[in-house]
Amino acid sequence: MPQFSNRRRVGHAAGQMFDLVADVERYPEFVPLCEHIKVRSRTTSADGVEVVIADMTVSFKLVRERFTSRVTLDRPNLKILVEYLQGPFSRLENRWTFEPQGERACVVGFYIGYEFKSRMLATLMGAMFDAAFQRFAAAFERRADAIYGRQGAGA
Repeated sequence: MPQFSNRRRVGHAAGQMFDLVADVERYPEFVPLCEHIKVRSRTTSADGVEVVIADMTVSFKLVRERFTSRVTLDRPNLKILVEYLQGPFSRLENRWTFEPQGERACVVGFYIGYEFKSRMLATLMGAMFDAAFQRFAAAFERRADAIYGRQGAGA
C-alpha cells in the first residue's frame, strides 16, 4: 500500500495551521489535484470536536474521481483524522498533527496511506498521487504565508 509521511517545521502557530487544514471548503483554491469539495454535513460535539462529511473531486488530465470522507477536527488536541467512506479507493487514511513550537511556529505532521480498488486506476493515478502528496505540505505552508503573512521559515 502506498504511503507518505512528512514532518515540517513552519513559521506559523499550531492553531493557525490547524484552522487552515480544517477549512476543507477552500482546498480547491490551493491543494494539488483537488478540483471540488462538497460538504455534506458538519456536526460539533460538546468537547469541541467537529466531524465533517465531505465529497472531494480530484482530477488529473482526463481522470476525474470523487470520494467521500469523514474528517474529524479535534481542535483541543490539534489533530485531524480523515477516514475514507466511499469512492475509488479500497483504503485511505490521512492524519495531521500540529505541535506548537513557541507562539509563532509549529511542527506539522502529515501521513497518508491509500490503495485504489482498481489496478488500472492505481497505474494511471498512482505516480501522480505520490508526487502530489509530496507537494501537500509546501502547498499548505504557502497558503498559510498568504493568509497569515510570511513569518520566516521555521521561525
